[in-house]
Amino acid sequence: MKIVLGSDHAGFELKEDLRSYLAEMKIDALDLGTYSEDSVDYPDVAVKVAEKVARGEVERGLLICGSGIGMSIVANRFAGVRAALCNDLYTARISREHNNANILALGGRLIGKGLAREILRVWLETEFQGGRHERRLNKIAALEAKAGSGKKPLPIRGIEK
Repeated sequence: MKIVLGSDHAGFELKEDLRSYLAEMKIDALDLGTYSEDSVDYPDVAVKVAEKVARGEVERGLLICGSGIGMSIVANRFAGVRAALCNDLYTARISREHNNANILALGGRLIGKGLAREILRVWLETEFQGGRHERRLNKIAALEAKAGSGKKPLPIRGIEK
């Protein structure tokens, strides 16, 4: 398995620890930044990771920002991406079993390194159950296809043009 990972400045320290952990597990990891604690905009990093997953260049992705929320919002804009924000082992397992999540989002300011390692391990080891869950994912794929039909998305409140 190959995994692509990225973080903003708030997630940098945790990303570095998890990158080392992936190496210990003999998992090939492609690090798309950031490479320091200098301030960066999380959407710029999330786009790089989500594009690789959406294009099928890698099977899974890992995104880390301060809360994990921003990264997951950006990643879920891409067809075929199912980014799950997980703060515990249960959500990590369920995100894979039921939702076939292909990007794990974590909050670097919310969880410690030990728990983050366990969440990542469970998330990587858990298989998608299929069955009734596959039917639901097909409905999501149909919504993505409809959204890609050229219809203009609704403006985000506060930044309408």
